[in-house]
This record gives sequence, C-alpha cells and structure tokens, in this order.
Amino acid sequence: MPDQGALTIGGPDQELTAEQVRAFVTERLDALDLDGRSVCLVVPDATRSCPLPLLLSAAHAALHGRVTRMTVLIALGTHAAMSEDRLASWLGYPAGGLAERYPGLTVLNHEWWDPATYFTAGHISAERIGELSDGLLHTGVDVRINRAVVEHDVTIIMGPVFPHEVVGFSGGNKYLFPGLSGPEVIDVSHWLGALITSRDIIGTTGITPVRALIHEAAALVAGERHALCLVVRSGSDTLHSATFGDPISAWEVAAGVSSRVHVRYLDAPVSRVLSLIPAKYDDMWTAAKGFYKVEPITADGGQVVIYAPHITSISQMHPEIEDIGYHTRDYFVAQWDRFRHLHWGVLAHSTHLRGAGTFDEVTGEHPRVTVTLATGIPEQRVRAAGLDYLDPAQIDPEAWRADPGTLVVPDAGEVLFRLRGPVEPRTTS
Repeated sequence: MPDQGALTIGGPDQELTAEQVRAFVTERLDALDLDGRSVCLVVPDATRSCPLPLLLSAAHAALHGRVTRMTVLIALGTHAAMSEDRLASWLGYPAGGLAERYPGLTVLNHEWWDPATYFTAGHISAERIGELSDGLLHTGVDVRINRAVVEHDVTIIMGPVFPHEVVGFSGGNKYLFPGLSGPEVIDVSHWLGALITSRDIIGTTGITPVRALIHEAAALVAGERHALCLVVRSGSDTLHSATFGDPISAWEVAAGVSSRVHVRYLDAPVSRVLSLIPAKYDDMWTAAKGFYKVEPITADGGQVVIYAPHITSISQMHPEIEDIGYHTRDYFVAQWDRFRHLHWGVLAHSTHLRGAGTFDEVTGEHPRVTVTLATGIPEQRVRAAGLDYLDPAQIDPEAWRADPGTLVVPDAGEVLFRLRGPVEPRTTS
C-alpha cells in the first residue's frame, strides 16, 4: 500500500520553472538515506515528452559523491534500443561525452531481447490473476525484471504520466512492468487491457485491473523504490507538476493531475480525425497512439487518418504484426485457438490500432471506424495489414482544418480526446 508520503509541487494550471524543479529534486534526494548505497535511475525512452536533461542533471548533482554506483536504465518495454547519439541528446550530454558531463554514471538500454537481462522475482498464480482481472483471465505468469533493479540498493523511477491504452494512466510501477519486464508480464497485462479494450480503459483513473496486476508484480521485486512522477505539457519540456514519494502514492497524485491536463472533452463525436504524428514516433507500433487517443470521439462509421510521412515501417521490433494484420478484439477471441500461441502483447497492439468492432463467422469482421494510414509505408503493405491507405502527398492539413466535420490533432499521441459526460471507472479493489 502507498505510504501517503508523496510531496508535490505545481498543479494542472501551473508551469514550473527549471529552478523550482531543480530545487525540488535536490531536496527530495537529499532527504533519502542514500550515502554509500547504489542507485538505479529508471527513465523513459524518447517516445515520451519529458525534460530528462534537467531532471538527470539535478539528480546527478544530488547523488554524485554520495552513492557507490549510479546507473540510468532506459525503460524500453519492447521498443527499439536507443543509439548512443539518441541517448546523448535525450539525457543531455555531448555524444561520447557521458563521463565528462555525468561523472560516474552508467547508461543502459533495457535489453529485453536478451534472456540474460532478467531476474525472476516470483510467480503470480492463475487464481490470483483471475481475482485481479475480475475474471477476464485465468493464467499464471512468471514475474521477470531487468536484473539491474535488484542489483542496486535503491531504485528511483523518474518519468511522466499520461493517459494510457493498456493500464488507464501510465507512470509509477509501469516503468517496471512492462518498462523493464520480461515478456510474460507484458503479454498477460497487455492482453488483459485488450480484453477490456483500449477505448474503455484509456484515461481511467484509479486502480484498473491492469494497474492492479502491475502493482502485484512490483510487490514481488525486492529493494527500496521511490518515484518522481511528472505531468508534462504535451510535446514540450514544460512541467505542470512533479510528485515524489513511493511509486504508488506518487503515481496516484500525478495521474489525478494528468486527468485534468491531458484529457480534452468534446460535446459530440466527429466523423473524421486527422492525427498529425510527431517525429518521436518512428513506426506504427508507437505512432498508433495517434489512433487510440482519438478513438473515443470518432463517430460510428467515422474515419481516423494517421498522417506520418516520415514513418516507413509498421513495427521495427515486432514484424509479426504484419503477418496477423490489425483486427478487433472480437476477431481474436472468436478464433483464440488460431492465435493464442503468438505473443499476446502483439495481439493487443493489433486491437489498439483497429479499435472496437465485432466479428461473426459468417459475415466476418466489422470494425466501428475506418483506420487510414497516410504514411511512408507502401500501399500494398498497409492494405495487407487490414488498414486503408491514403497518399500523404494528397493531404493538406490546413484545408482539412476548414472542414467542420474534421478534427485535426497536432502532435498527436499524448492528449486523450473524450466525449463529455459521465464515465464509469473500471477499477478493482
């Protein structure tokens, strides 16, 4: 359970200065018993908006000379590893100049593809997962995590909180599972979210069934942990708030702020959405955020167009998505014996970019909305994956903005769009 000791600066209507953030990080780390101990700093990759150079410089200044060892671990989940040049830009040091900028610091990608990466922390039984999932899943799962977490005395999670398609809101212990997780928890948690559906769970505050599973897995991992949970203005380095505490308490506070900052409400659905995808998403595996963040406000029979001329691949790390294509949840559930042998996380992603719909053995699949890719992916590959194609050269975003039936979303992927009205939270005890 959270210790209720989380401390916060800022809020939904505030913007913090660099000096305020630096002072807050320094004060919080100075207050911890870290002298003579090793510290692992868990941070996101560059698919999230986050002022990491500011945060890391403050943390390094507060820890250097006190701790015996300091490691930055990039919580990739199953994203592509960051190159040295990208790491340097993301963390704020000259390429090749890590030792000069951050003396004594080691930087590691989470090498999720290497079995030697993992430490087995325990097992969650099928019976317990049945309880956590409100009866949606009954399968046991081994809990494996990057061994760097257990090989350091203290872990400090530093990262932003946004509405999330699998868990409700990201952040906190999610940086461990799936951020540093073995494939077992990734598959079970993502498929659980897919069964609930992205449309129903995304932006849900409180302890969703997937968040409950993540907390259960994290509780099996030994060691002292703290979290610096951030609410960032989308597409920028500006912080609305920063909360420090145990990973559950800090996340709860930040998720509450994010729900007020990162959710836009419309009074009525729109028939067409044009999502302008920023460069930080470089394949459809990550750029799919441009769909599921707007799915809730797209009318039945409507269309979501993903505009990303810079994207040339569906998934660099998971090419199997092209083999199965994009489908609704019901398509997989009705034919589970055909697909259960595949990574459930891949199946979940397939549903995320296809959205809600139905499947009937006689009439086939009936997605609720049309998903159209206007990207650098060849038309043949797009249609083979089950999506519609549009030549990006034919799109003029300014002209689309003039259409009253179209919503154009700049920097799509972090802000969630919802219809105004009561929302029933999907939570568990």
